[in-house]
Parts: sequence; structure tokens; C-alpha cells
Amino acid sequence: MSFDFDAAVAAPFRMQPGLRRLAPGARQLTPARPGSRHQREKLAVFGAFAGQALVAEPGFDAAPALAALLAQAAREHPDHLRWDGVRAEALGVAVDAAGAVVQAAPGPFGRGDEVARCLHALPGAWRLAALVSLAFEEDFAVVDATRGTIPWLAVALPSHWAPQAKVGRHFAEVHAPVADIGRVVAAGAHLMRLVTGPERWERFVWTVTPQPRLHAHPARVDGWPDALDAATVAAQAWWRTERQTFVPLPERSQAVFTIHVQVRPLAQAIDTAARAAAVHDAIASMSDAVLAYRGLTRARGPLLQWLAQRAQR
Repeated sequence: MSFDFDAAVAAPFRMQPGLRRLAPGARQLTPARPGSRHQREKLAVFGAFAGQALVAEPGFDAAPALAALLAQAAREHPDHLRWDGVRAEALGVAVDAAGAVVQAAPGPFGRGDEVARCLHALPGAWRLAALVSLAFEEDFAVVDATRGTIPWLAVALPSHWAPQAKVGRHFAEVHAPVADIGRVVAAGAHLMRLVTGPERWERFVWTVTPQPRLHAHPARVDGWPDALDAATVAAQAWWRTERQTFVPLPERSQAVFTIHVQVRPLAQAIDTAARAAAVHDAIASMSDAVLAYRGLTRARGPLLQWLAQRAQR
């Protein structure tokens, strides 16, 4: 797991940026194993809902940010992705800046042409971004500090939010639905300058959800079952986490925002009494607004009961 539990889970719970500097040499990207869960779900999303996952503000030039992301990927994982400034190759497929797709080698899973077929079905302008998205577990968005907006997103695995509803909107508008977020919004301009500067940052986000899939677009999520008790929570709840990092382009006051979603059964993830106690105390301290925003209002009581029982072990 890329998620840092000790850094992220604290009580009392507060909605805050939680940024910390990346350690020297720390990697920001996670290669997707051939046919992995991340890769299969992304292929499905790009095949059925590409217009909701690959979105950009009209006229925005994403080429510099995409090039910075590809250069970072090639530096970190040269055996997984190659990039020469014009052409990227990964998963047996090569795509150039103009969107031309070439099956360079047999694909590493299935019939061998799944990735190429997926890319051919997408608009040419999105094929290079989709290749790097399929090659790595992370999703990506561009943050523009000059205008305070998110003008471009390649997000196949959103956590209960719709990428098409966020694109081109100001930082304050994007975060307006988030509960207890006032202090973060007030510091929005400073935060955007920080993450688009020369240093590299990371942060962590977590929640408990009844949604087992990585793809959690609000139009396609499951709710908590009608009958809820501690045993139901233990059997059906999922621990959803994100590690978020920023690949900066300080010369453009931009950064590529990387989002690494992971989902595990709650009972597997909260595997010690200490972790159970920490999550219990964090959820117990959440405001009603935060509980409602995270969809935990109904589940709070049974969830706290289960966590308290586990904390006693």
C-alpha cells in the first residue's frame, strides 16, 4: 500500500491540506501490472465512459504538463515506459504526440491488443494521456496556479466525484461541496502556488465506503445496505485510500496532480487494535457535515461499534 496510515489517520479529524515534502528520490508513480485491477477498470472506463474521465477546458494546451509527466515516468520506471520527447512506449504500444498508435510488441495480457484497441477508439488528442494512465495505477489532473483552476483531467477512478463537473472551475468552486473545508479554501491561492513551485509534495486521504470498485463515479456507486450492524459493516465495508502527489512545472505555474486510489476490505486493512482505535477516534470526532459528505452518517454507529470491538483485541 502506498498509503501512510500513521501520517493520515488522526483525531480529532480535520479537513486540511496535510501536505508534506516528498523524501529525496521518492517515487510518484506505480506501474500497473499487466491485467491488474487498476488496468482492467481503466480499460472498462475508457471504453464506456471516456467522455466522463478524459476532460479538458476548451483551448487548454496540456502538452507541456503531459510531457513533464511522461519524463517523470520514464525516469522512475525506464523498464516500464520509454519517452523520447515525442513518442511514448509502454504495454507493447507506442503513441506519439500526434496520437498515432502502433502495436510495437505483443501485449502482456489477454489477446495482446487490448490497450491498442482501447486507444484507437479514443480521440487522437487523448491517446498519449490514456497510454500513461493505463501504464500506471495513478490518475492525473493539471493544476494551474495562475488562474486557480483544474483545466485538464484524466481520471478514470474518481472517489465519489465527477471529473466533468470539476474541469475548468476555480479551486474554491471545486472544493465548495467539501464539508468543513473553509480553512483550506481560504488558503487556496497559497496552496496552489506551493504545489506548482519547485518542491515536490504528497498528501493522503482515506474513507470507509460500501463501494468495492476503484471506479467510484457518483453515477455508479453503491449505497450502504438497509440493514446495518457491526457484523454487516465488517463484512461489506471497504477501506478506500488515496496517495496524492504533484509533479511541478514551476516555469508555467502548473503541476500534474497524481491520484493513487487503493481499495481493500476494511477487515483486512484495519488489522491491528492500534489501527482500529485510531480510525475509531477519527470517525468519532467527525462533524455531522463531514459524516454526511463522506456518506457515513448511517454507518457511523455500527462502524464505531465494530472498530471498538477490534480495538480491544
